[in-house]
Amino acid sequence: MAATSYSSSSSAAGAGGGSAAAATAAGLKTYFKTPEGRYKLQYEKAHSTAVLHYNHGGKTVSQLTVAYLKERSTGQGSTPSTPSSSSGMRSAAARLLGTGNGSRALSFVGGNGVSRAVSGSSRVGGTFGTSTSLGGSQAVANYDGKGAYIIYNSADTLFISDLNSQDKDPLKSIHFSNSNPLCHAFDSEAKEGHDLIIGMGSGDVYSMSLRQQLQEPGRKPVAAQHYNRGDKDGMSISSRCTSVAWVPECEGMFVVSHSDGNLYVYDKCRDGNTECTFPAIRDPAQLMVSHAKSSKSNPIARWHVCHGSINAISFSPDGAYLATVGRDGYLRVFDFSKEQLIFGGKSYYGALLCCTWSSDGKYLLTGGEDDLVQVWSMDDRKTVAWGEGHNSWVSGVAFDPYWSPPNADGTGENAVYRFGSVGQDTQLLLWDLAMDEIVVPLRHPSGGSPTFSSGSPAHWDSACPPTGILQPSPRMRDVPKLSPLVAHRVHADPLSGVVFSTESIVTICREGLIKIWARPGHSENNQQSNSSE
Repeated sequence: MAATSYSSSSSAAGAGGGSAAAATAAGLKTYFKTPEGRYKLQYEKAHSTAVLHYNHGGKTVSQLTVAYLKERSTGQGSTPSTPSSSSGMRSAAARLLGTGNGSRALSFVGGNGVSRAVSGSSRVGGTFGTSTSLGGSQAVANYDGKGAYIIYNSADTLFISDLNSQDKDPLKSIHFSNSNPLCHAFDSEAKEGHDLIIGMGSGDVYSMSLRQQLQEPGRKPVAAQHYNRGDKDGMSISSRCTSVAWVPECEGMFVVSHSDGNLYVYDKCRDGNTECTFPAIRDPAQLMVSHAKSSKSNPIARWHVCHGSINAISFSPDGAYLATVGRDGYLRVFDFSKEQLIFGGKSYYGALLCCTWSSDGKYLLTGGEDDLVQVWSMDDRKTVAWGEGHNSWVSGVAFDPYWSPPNADGTGENAVYRFGSVGQDTQLLLWDLAMDEIVVPLRHPSGGSPTFSSGSPAHWDSACPPTGILQPSPRMRDVPKLSPLVAHRVHADPLSGVVFSTESIVTICREGLIKIWARPGHSENNQQSNSSE
């Protein structure tokens, strides 16, 4: 889609404190313009230099999760419930997790940089609790209220930061002694018990309560459930975890994908250390779904999806469909309950690295090694647009569910979707996807991606492909091309993720530095709020 290009500015105005100065010193720009106004660099988050890191089995890539804790209901106790096999899970977890508590006390800083008491009327995304000095004893903190937190990993540690605080250091660091955390997911709809899952480089999986981690001092997980995919002979499968996801509308169920092309379905209410066996995989290139024979087994099912790594997974908002992207370059969309492939399509070149759904479940985004962003339609079961703008691999994509176009009803052919992408070229790109402009091909570009300049011989047309068939990539000239609305260099290092929140865009680089870009109007509102407190 043709679009006006909005440039970035190197002015430090509006950025939070030292963040602007550091960005300017590195030659990075601290705000960028869009039709609706300026996005300003507000805060930066990074792990403390006082925390020692060790990489188990090689360097890891930092990933980002934004978690929204809801206010605890009156009927709930102060300690989240855990599976009944608590003693067994703790002893199992102790084999992998560090045993020593760190000397750093838990610190909680409010959104204006000072400590604030809990307020029952605080808005979602507000901050709560009391602050303690680094060397002092821990004060009583109350995490029963609402709050927004950033969860990210670096080396052998998982960090938790307050999204709306100016404090750069994390509130909490959780250390793993024998493996690196690689991926994580939070379930804001969890009714009780564990709401945070973490996939490890060893192939192990942990679940825990985010609120409980915030309440307790020290650097080891509290009441963590350890899931070990071991067989009856005690031999565990060591392929690394690549992605984790809670199943929407299905309490307690989550899915973990691995670098060997398998994904496993778990139930958090079952013991994580039960014996479990699955049949041998006959054809690595074919889908094979197997269920555990015992009703007590966990995981409860194994899906062999593809030959090579599954790089990312994502559920549709209603939990009906599961999307996977892999090293073989295919997007696959499954009916999760029926365990059937609905459709699939291929990248123009190389592996696909990331995928996500629109909030209405009608469209998917993928990005990968062809430097492109592709838009896929669930109704048409194929790619309906591709976007060119990155100069290297696309490592993260996300729709913006909080943005709405001006002077549009946002329905039918008038619908416009805003989405973002980040890549190893250190850029954040924003795109507008207008439905009335991708009904038919718009233009015939002479070239394609910076790393792949010609399409495959397949043709793009209006026919819906048959169910369960993997389609080749269509010719690029036959599919509508999108151009980015904004292209902004946001980090000095390659980027690994992007998340949209109600008030900001959050980006993270591979090294674990996080930047929070305030939406137009919100940075001024935050400054006025902070000055009034």
